Amino acid sequence: MSQRIAVIGAGTIGASWTASFLARGHDVAVTDPAPNGETFVRGFVANAWPTLEKLGWVVPGASPQRMTFCKDVATTVQDASFVQESGPEREEVKIATFAEIDDAAPPETIIASSSSGLLISRVSVKCRHPERCVIGHPFNPPHLIPLVEVVGGEKTSAQAISNAMEFYRALGKHPIHIKKEVRGHVANRLQAALWREAVHLVAEGVVSVADADAAVAFGPGLRWALMGPHLTFHLAGGVGGMAHFMSHIGPAIQGWMDDLGDTRLTEPVQKLIVDGVAEEAGARSIADLQQWRDRKLIDILKVSASP
Repeated sequence: MSQRIAVIGAGTIGASWTASFLARGHDVAVTDPAPNGETFVRGFVANAWPTLEKLGWVVPGASPQRMTFCKDVATTVQDASFVQESGPEREEVKIATFAEIDDAAPPETIIASSSSGLLISRVSVKCRHPERCVIGHPFNPPHLIPLVEVVGGEKTSAQAISNAMEFYRALGKHPIHIKKEVRGHVANRLQAALWREAVHLVAEGVVSVADADAAVAFGPGLRWALMGPHLTFHLAGGVGGMAHFMSHIGPAIQGWMDDLGDTRLTEPVQKLIVDGVAEEAGARSIADLQQWRDRKLIDILKVSASP
């Protein structure tokens, strides 16, 4: 069923959300204070639309023309049934923005933040209706990646969480409910844990930046595109599954865990990683890499969506 969705903040994440909402046949009101805000979001949607069509994610009646760009937050959210905030990742900015949204949006409207690591209990601290505020954290780019992390705060109602999960599910996303607030939520913490060890191994001279990336991309990363670490190790246990894996391989893995590094991102370590990434990227620009990534993501999504 078509709804009116409000997008507050239309940088890369907000514009990507806008494309996703439009593709599902919704009317979308957008605002962003940047001087080129409207030009950017319309250009982003135009570029993303052929990809969304190729994936079969554009429903009948959907159109980029169903987007309205508004001059301020109050106008954008006044008739919205769902609000997706994607402003700067600064707590003080989000607190002020959420208070402004809360004052103008209908009282039953869910207000979700795309924040990658802030706590919704803090972000909604000045809201009159904090019970309808949630984290709805996507993975970049939101119009392609299915994952959305839904996190409630101390005052968020169970109904708001349920409604947000249902909303994202109807978009074709894969929402997960994070039951307890932690900085960085879940997926970013998992990413940080892996990257910390990759940085440690590079800093210790064990492997180059390019080979550390290859160790993930051409190994476990291929399996992780289909299933997470627990189910992966369940299969590694053979017919005995996870129980066999734990009893036979668990002690060895515990030893690896105990030996993991805790390298700090000092200036020399940062330079080592920056120089290594530059060598790995070679002549490919950021735009070249983004286009290559998105082409490959489409192929993976087609495969992972099939039985």
